[in-house]
Amino acid sequence: MAGLVKSDTEDFIDWWQHTVFYQIYPRSFMDSNGDGIGDLKGITSKLRYLADTGITATWLSPIFQSPMVDFGYDISDYKAIQPEYGTMQDFEELIDTAFELGIKVVLDFVPNHSSDQHEWFKKSAAREPGYEDFYVWHDGIVQENGTRVPPNNWPSVFYGSAWEWHEGREQYYLHQFTKEQPDLNYRNPKVVQAMDDVLLFWLNKGVAGFRIDAVNHLFEDESLKDEPLSGKTGDSLSYDYTEHIYSRDLPEVLEMIHHWRQLLDDFSAKHPERPTRIMMTEAYAGLTQLADYYEDSNGVRGSHLPFNFHFITDVKGDSDARDYVYNVEKWLIYMPRGHAANWVMGNHDNPRVASRFGPASVDAMNMLLLTLPGVAVTYNGEELGMVDYRELSWEDTVDPPARNVGEELYQEVSRDPVRTPFQWSSETNAGFSTATKTWLPVHPNYLELNLEAQKAANRSHYQVYKDLLELRKSAIMRVGRFNIEPLTRWVFAFKRSYPNFESIITVINVSDKEQLVDLSEFLSQPKKLVVEVSGVDSKYQPGQSLAASALLLAAREGLVCRLV
Repeated sequence: MAGLVKSDTEDFIDWWQHTVFYQIYPRSFMDSNGDGIGDLKGITSKLRYLADTGITATWLSPIFQSPMVDFGYDISDYKAIQPEYGTMQDFEELIDTAFELGIKVVLDFVPNHSSDQHEWFKKSAAREPGYEDFYVWHDGIVQENGTRVPPNNWPSVFYGSAWEWHEGREQYYLHQFTKEQPDLNYRNPKVVQAMDDVLLFWLNKGVAGFRIDAVNHLFEDESLKDEPLSGKTGDSLSYDYTEHIYSRDLPEVLEMIHHWRQLLDDFSAKHPERPTRIMMTEAYAGLTQLADYYEDSNGVRGSHLPFNFHFITDVKGDSDARDYVYNVEKWLIYMPRGHAANWVMGNHDNPRVASRFGPASVDAMNMLLLTLPGVAVTYNGEELGMVDYRELSWEDTVDPPARNVGEELYQEVSRDPVRTPFQWSSETNAGFSTATKTWLPVHPNYLELNLEAQKAANRSHYQVYKDLLELRKSAIMRVGRFNIEPLTRWVFAFKRSYPNFESIITVINVSDKEQLVDLSEFLSQPKKLVVEVSGVDSKYQPGQSLAASALLLAAREGLVCRLV
């Protein structure tokens, strides 16, 4: 990394504005006790791996007490650890170990709904004083023939009606996800206070912040009117059946985001000896709305990082260079000044990078993710190029939406293939567990594709990923100016530049064919390129000098170079 200044010389931005958040799916990361399920002690045992890789922040998918209908996104106690994951002492040891290794821990916060096994729901169903309106209840509509039906046509995200009849209370309750996940009523101040207490509980345990799940579902129109039909499908049980104008993305969502931002800012102000506490928000929403999550038209700040899913939703394996450039630039254009961009390449709900773009694209996509300005989010296993286990059988399928649609259609919607256990080695169960049977089967390619093998290889996806993290430490990657252009239909390049530093150039071929490109015009003047990071199958080696006027890129190849 010659010619680059390391981060300890000019560390003048806050910790979260340029970090890589490494998402751990606890159930699949590391099993410490041989029951086939990942756990907190397993995560703690592997924190050294994160530190050695260069990761300084991790986001844990839900670890709270849960019946596991939706694998942790149905919470029965927000202040307790799921027993199969461990104990509160295990969590505290995880936090202590992470602190010693310089790793900040962010928790997944699931505020839209609880489990139907939560005490709040049980009390609300029983109409106990103070809990009557903790959830969204309705008598429904009695038709002329005397049949009682749900109050409107809203479908659940996970298929079927979003309303479920409760025999005890003799009312319908709203559930935008599974029927075991009743929606909380955020128009009730007692619910807001209860959730504030949850956030403060975990902040006092030492977490660095929260990733807030499904935030745009928090409020529904009080009229509970039927939503207009989308015209996309005739299946009234499909989530695509209606336009979700009354059940999602309501203005009150932004007010709640502002409320939680104030809570986090107040906590940070009271504890100046600790790092800034942050909020990341998950919402598959419109670009202007996500920009408002950062900061509204009155300058009120909200989410530190509204997740940017455009590399998941808007770019695909057959996208060309213009698509990539457009999706980068549109985020930077809409993002208010003074905020940090963020880029999410994968997560536990969507196909893996190697499956979406092809195995040959793994290094190039990590180069894109890790050399863009701002924050990067990596889903565990993407640094190895893990692939979806698409051949997973119906018998082994456990994902709720997949089970809901049945054996004929489950493969179209199942998220299980992207959640299989982490592939640590070629040992039994990829080194994930000593159990006879793991909660999801390990991908059979683990014998060849695993961390241990990639560490030992001369070149590997993991080593490329690690080199990119090392490069990110430089001042130019933290604060350098940014310019991106499509060079041809299939090749794009972007430059990070900063006064008195050698610029960094990332160039990527997204086609299945070799491409010869001339970067001279993009660089303004003829320059020499020196390779900083190259892919596993590249013919170019780090330190090699290249002519900018005639750069030959293999199919799906990416290169990161220094401009001298």
